Amino acid sequence: MGTQAKPAGGRADAFLKTIAERRTVYALTKKSSIPDERVVEIVQHAVLHSPTAFNSQSNRVVVLFGENHSRLWDIVAESLRKILPAEQFEGMVGKVRSFQAGYLTILYFVDTKVVKGLEEQFQAYAANFAPWAQQSIGMLQSNVWVALEKEGLGASLQHYSNLIEAEVRKVYNIPEEWSMVSQQPVGVPAEGWKAPEKDSKPLEETVKVFH
Repeated sequence: MGTQAKPAGGRADAFLKTIAERRTVYALTKKSSIPDERVVEIVQHAVLHSPTAFNSQSNRVVVLFGENHSRLWDIVAESLRKILPAEQFEGMVGKVRSFQAGYLTILYFVDTKVVKGLEEQFQAYAANFAPWAQQSIGMLQSNVWVALEKEGLGASLQHYSNLIEAEVRKVYNIPEEWSMVSQQPVGVPAEGWKAPEKDSKPLEETVKVFH
């Protein structure tokens, strides 16, 4: 087990503790610890306050509840069925159904129209705007995930975008310029679920400090 950093008693301790508690949860239930409105409030707050390059506000999110959530994972299953041999599909579909067993799904997108506009407006930085947009959506995903953990919800991040993006765009009326990044199934963790221990590299190898 690698060296672990421990909060030293500052104001950020509660936040740092939640970061440490956030884990990938596959064992989800069709339950929520908070009202749907609170989930939406968390997502909206994170979208408003997660940083974007040049305050470009390129992040986009779709929140799916109920039948819309279930349908998303039916789309994933059918997409896998079309490309996998039967024996491989049977091995994969159980994982997909475990995501469908959750309460809701959050979809994350980057608005490519915003990115292209910045590339044209600031040509000296043009090559950077796409990577910066990916960094921003990563921060948004983390912020939402940590907030959901604090509210008692488990989640994971999935990446079926290349298989399902066209169908998702059609089913949920997603604008053409929104490029899908990830899917986040969310729900109360199943009874008895416990986060596994994480092995980490020693901090002496991963963090350098100069005074």
